[in-house]
Amino acid sequence: MKLLGSGGGEGSMLGLLGSLAELDKAGRLDCILYLRCMASLYQDSDWSTKLDSVREKIIQRLKGPGVGWFETALQLMKYYHEKDIFSLTDVWSVLLVTLFVKEVCVFFEISPYEAGYSLTGAFVDNSMFGSQFDKGSKIKDQPEMDMLYLQGLCGSCLADGEFIIELLLEKIKGLFNQVTHAKEAEFGKTSQEGTEDAGFQILVSLVEMHFSVLKEKDHSGHETTIRTKLKDILDAIFKCVMDWIWGRKYNFLYKMEGVHAAVLKSETRDYEDAGVALNSPYISMLRQERHVDLIISLDFMNGFQTLTYASEICEDLEIPFPEVDVSSEDPKKPKDFYVFEGKGEEPTVIHIPLFNTVNSDKVEEWSEKYTTFQGPYSADLIDPLLEVSGKNITNNKEKLVEEIQKIIDKKHKQKDN
Repeated sequence: MKLLGSGGGEGSMLGLLGSLAELDKAGRLDCILYLRCMASLYQDSDWSTKLDSVREKIIQRLKGPGVGWFETALQLMKYYHEKDIFSLTDVWSVLLVTLFVKEVCVFFEISPYEAGYSLTGAFVDNSMFGSQFDKGSKIKDQPEMDMLYLQGLCGSCLADGEFIIELLLEKIKGLFNQVTHAKEAEFGKTSQEGTEDAGFQILVSLVEMHFSVLKEKDHSGHETTIRTKLKDILDAIFKCVMDWIWGRKYNFLYKMEGVHAAVLKSETRDYEDAGVALNSPYISMLRQERHVDLIISLDFMNGFQTLTYASEICEDLEIPFPEVDVSSEDPKKPKDFYVFEGKGEEPTVIHIPLFNTVNSDKVEEWSEKYTTFQGPYSADLIDPLLEVSGKNITNNKEKLVEEIQKIIDKKHKQKDN
């Protein structure tokens, strides 16, 4: 049994959190062994035994202030200097993802053990994902990705949208503007240089000041070095913008025998959010090795688009998947519980749209209120969404048990035969 949470920005994160809380109350949370898309829960190893308090802590973080500009700048410097390959995903993670998650995270997993290609079965240990390979042998280590970068990588579907250039440049400019204002407030001076250059100069001074306080030493001699490093970061950012480089990593399949040429010929590969094509991890869950019998799909943004497209992809790739028969009225007036029963090797799929005619009387208004491409949610948007998503579990907990029991009975029957 697999529980899928779709993409959809902060709305999907809150929707899944609300659903998990109600699964816990219904006594069904113990069916879940691992959550890929809510990995921040694992900061508490026993989170499932105290979900209410963990849930409240996450909500308070989302309602609270964002990451400070100084911590943001230091994280960007860390990414730039640690890696061989710097891309817009690093910038996106630091300047934009922190607006939503309100923290710089260091815990990271793609799956508990591996990262790789679902369809080909080519995987590498998580600790080595991003390191440099040649013919299947690792030749150079790279630092492991942290949770912040993972969220940037899995939330970079905008890598396909030209308008994101303006948003990125606005955030980059804003970072240096914040530094400028901080310097002016402290020293009462206004730089006569351009905005970006002024911010650059002030950031250098502030870094020196912080280092001198921390180490109680005179760090004025490092001004030239720090200035050069920061200039290098700016140059790298704008090069990435001009060349539109996202999620670039060393290709661990480079020159490896027995792999399709499309994925082995390049020394690097660019990774971006798969949600731009399919906004729920059906393909990952449908790997033959997973032996999936039941998929519970919580769709937080797309209604039926992701489900029907997953069906089409599976048909093209000859992956067992149940027939998806959706009426013309369902997208306009969705119910809160759909079952697409699998036959033979096909899994059964339970589809639960976030906004539906059962938990909300104005589906279209709710959908317009909560969209993927909007800024961080205010406090008055968070609580209603948690309540609505929770109702989808509460209202259908008996139906969920019935479908799970059907799968168990089916497995027993197959075993007896």
